Amino acid sequence: MVWDPQQYLAFAAPRLQPAIDLLARVPIDAPGTVVDLGCGPGNVTPLLRQRWPSARMVGLDNSDEMLARARDSLPDVTFEKTDIANWQPDTVYDIIYSNAALQWIVGHDDLFANIAARVAPGGVLAVQMPRNFEAPSHSLMLDVVREGPWREILEPVWVNVPTQAPSYYYNLLDPLVRDLHIWETEYLQVLEGDNPVAEYTKGTWLTRFLNPLDEPWCSEFEAIYRDRIVAAYPPESNGKTLFPFRRLFIVASF
Repeated sequence: MVWDPQQYLAFAAPRLQPAIDLLARVPIDAPGTVVDLGCGPGNVTPLLRQRWPSARMVGLDNSDEMLARARDSLPDVTFEKTDIANWQPDTVYDIIYSNAALQWIVGHDDLFANIAARVAPGGVLAVQMPRNFEAPSHSLMLDVVREGPWREILEPVWVNVPTQAPSYYYNLLDPLVRDLHIWETEYLQVLEGDNPVAEYTKGTWLTRFLNPLDEPWCSEFEAIYRDRIVAAYPPESNGKTLFPFRRLFIVASF
């Protein structure tokens, strides 16, 4: 995927709130090492640096565009290009923090076992993932994929969504950890602008379906999706749009 940091950060505030809520639940005051796993444009990393100013910190992502933005915003943190799915560091970390990144990677059995093995004794794994894929914002996208001339190109892109129910992660992690907290929160995001839900998803999930298409199909796909989204999420009487969004949180202590 080719990421557009500016599009992603157009809704910086609602994207940031779950990261703040996750950070508040990490029960370590003075870690020696911290990883921001899937750091994106580095919009959350400054919060980690602010809470743990003495920690050795690294941000990892697989997008050159996102990493360039992150390095510009926080030059005193090391940012590295890394494929999280095959991450094999030569050390362990006191905190592995991952906000809205692991939902992109299939095979969570192996993925979470691998990441858990990289947490130091006494350390914490803190994860937040969207779990909004059954909402119209995402299900309508799949409808457009299946109904258009681009189906043969795009249907393979729609892999089974990796994010599972909370009980899945409980059973996966409970044998590995000392303490485990899992919860979900549905945020009522109040968005402004013209068809803001379509603009919101264009910064993340929609991108994976626009990237493979040439014109005019790319514009046609987006136009059909936008029409359906504005009907599913019409503006309120004050002109703002309500966008409920469910997110899954995991805090595991080792």
